[in-house]
Amino acid sequence: MTYKTLTLHQENAALRITLNRPEVLNALSLELLAELKTVLEQAASDSAVRAVMLTGAGRGFCSGADLSNTPIGSDIQQVVETSYNPVIRLLSTMPKPVIAAVNGVAAGAGLSLALACDVRLLAESASFTVGFSGIALAMDAGASYYLPRLIGRARTLELAYSNRRVNAEEALSLGLGEQLLPDATFAQDSWSLLTRLAAGPTASLALMKTQVNASAHNDLEAQLKLESELQARAAASRDAREGVQAFVERRAAVFEGH
Repeated sequence: MTYKTLTLHQENAALRITLNRPEVLNALSLELLAELKTVLEQAASDSAVRAVMLTGAGRGFCSGADLSNTPIGSDIQQVVETSYNPVIRLLSTMPKPVIAAVNGVAAGAGLSLALACDVRLLAESASFTVGFSGIALAMDAGASYYLPRLIGRARTLELAYSNRRVNAEEALSLGLGEQLLPDATFAQDSWSLLTRLAAGPTASLALMKTQVNASAHNDLEAQLKLESELQARAAASRDAREGVQAFVERRAAVFEGH
């Protein structure tokens, strides 16, 4: 399929999804959100896709909601619940690694998109702005869920209240990103990481993602039980047998994601 607001690039098991409205720094129109939801649903269920990247075209990752396209008023709750929240859930729960390649500004709901991904790679030109207070709105699309878990309550409120811009270096130090990469090689470097993940034991990675997601609300006993259950599933996989055999034979393992 072709999309009006997205471009897709897939090689082997790695899929890159690019938000493609560069003239508005990839602002989130309702059409873009609908297309993104469709693509994420397909990627989640497609066994040929084993790792996913989300990035933006041009000089920005995503500037947030397209305010010329999004109703502000009595319909906003429905818009958030039907257009934004399903995308955030898909990013967070997809049973495979999801990487945000933040190539420029990520603001408002664009910040939320990045936070819902498993790992954030930051270009030197990347920046974050919570954004919502600048237009007298509250946080949405998961920002108030992910930010305190990543950087703590007080820092979240400081950024939300002040609406200040956080550059890539500060974002890395706060825990908003995991790697800082040069602008000149950002596309190549981020794609290289994605392809390595896609060639890895992605069924095992999906189980780890389930464990980490559950740890936010489980107590220790519940988490220990979940670990034992998912470890049994992992140990029964083809990739686990291959991994052990490769270790014994002192060779590189060849994983297939199941």
